[in-house]
Amino acid sequence: MTELSGGSALPQERRVVTAIPGPKSLELQARRTATVAGGVGSVLPVFTTRAGGGVIEDVDGNSLIDFGSGIAVTSVGASAEAVVRRASAQLANFTHTCFMVTPYEGYVEVCERLAELTPGDHAKKSALFNSGAEAVENAVKIARAYTKRQAVVVFDHGYHGRTNLTMALTAKNMPYKHGFGPFAPEVYRVPVAYGYRWPTGPENCGPEAAAQAIDQITKQVGAENVAAIIIEPVLGEGGFIEPAKGFLPAIVKFANDNGIVFVADEIQSGFCRTGQWFACEDEGIVPDLITTAKGIAGGLPLAAVTGRAEIMDSAHAGGLGGTYGGNPVACAGALGAIETMRELDLNAKAKRIEEVMKGRLAVMQEKFPVIGDIRGRGAMIAIELVKDPETKAPAPEAAGALAKACHAEGLLVLTCGTYGNVLRFLPPLVIGEDLLNEGLDIIEAALGRL
Repeated sequence: MTELSGGSALPQERRVVTAIPGPKSLELQARRTATVAGGVGSVLPVFTTRAGGGVIEDVDGNSLIDFGSGIAVTSVGASAEAVVRRASAQLANFTHTCFMVTPYEGYVEVCERLAELTPGDHAKKSALFNSGAEAVENAVKIARAYTKRQAVVVFDHGYHGRTNLTMALTAKNMPYKHGFGPFAPEVYRVPVAYGYRWPTGPENCGPEAAAQAIDQITKQVGAENVAAIIIEPVLGEGGFIEPAKGFLPAIVKFANDNGIVFVADEIQSGFCRTGQWFACEDEGIVPDLITTAKGIAGGLPLAAVTGRAEIMDSAHAGGLGGTYGGNPVACAGALGAIETMRELDLNAKAKRIEEVMKGRLAVMQEKFPVIGDIRGRGAMIAIELVKDPETKAPAPEAAGALAKACHAEGLLVLTCGTYGNVLRFLPPLVIGEDLLNEGLDIIEAALGRL
């Protein structure tokens, strides 16, 4: 079957013709080892030649089912027609002028789309950057400029990037922070509503975790010192944790009551990934600032901070920017990605992916007690693996073994989680249902062999 909805003419089929990785990939890996820094890792060292729809084709002629989307980036597919068309046209006109030197319409258009799509009907403005970490760092700068305060509050299991400030904001030490300190000061971490592991059970988790977090902020930091509270509405690297219901609204109310800028980090969860344009819409959250990247531009590097106009305008002229921020080719790609999301109704597609995946995974959970929890929304789904469903002791070895078994069969999956025991699924939203089910067949068979 050839899937054209994502703009890809690649045959939409799994094809395993060599061991994975194959001989040509191994040859390239040897070249890579000689010249690429060892600190740059890869989940699966197969070298890509083409990708699109729901597949990745490697140099050895293998075609892998893609349950990773380049970590939630290629939601519209890795070669979506509108992204390729618009970016190619822009490439022919000019590659760069620097928006801070001579501006161009594409940047303005992306900011207009962001004002339309992000939650809330207040006046909004945006600033464009290159990466998620840059967006988060600039959100902190803007919040500090607006509030004239310094402290930033983040949450257990949160991930916000790899720059010095965003490493400080990130919870997990290995591999993100280990040996790279000292980190930026005035960052404070509080509990998050992790329902599966909450001591008094998921039904009590939301209000209890919110009360704990607010108590810690009040006593240890002082609400009047806090510039920003930053949280992922669905925590990504920390294990696809959906904060228990009631938690986010309580934190937002506390922020609003105390003049604190509430920042929704939607870098992994935004742009239809959870079946809504943004995950914070699930509980009606309207953030003061929202950071986006990953899925925004169909694979081209682009990020944004969007928020209340009066907050966004608090930074002095020249205080925000960067040489490549809002690059014209990336902006063209973003307009193509948004066009694709709207035309194909990728929110509905994400919801259908959730329906299929959660249905199949629930059946697997009954057969395999190693699956402790199934969670997530839309096409952002995960299973948490445990040694014992009673004690919930994390099983990172099982997660690693399961990922390896899937890779050998031609299914790309990713692991995550503070304990390294979560298998996460981020298929492109344009994936065909036959490929989706074939991928789930591979997971089920691999679980049976574990």
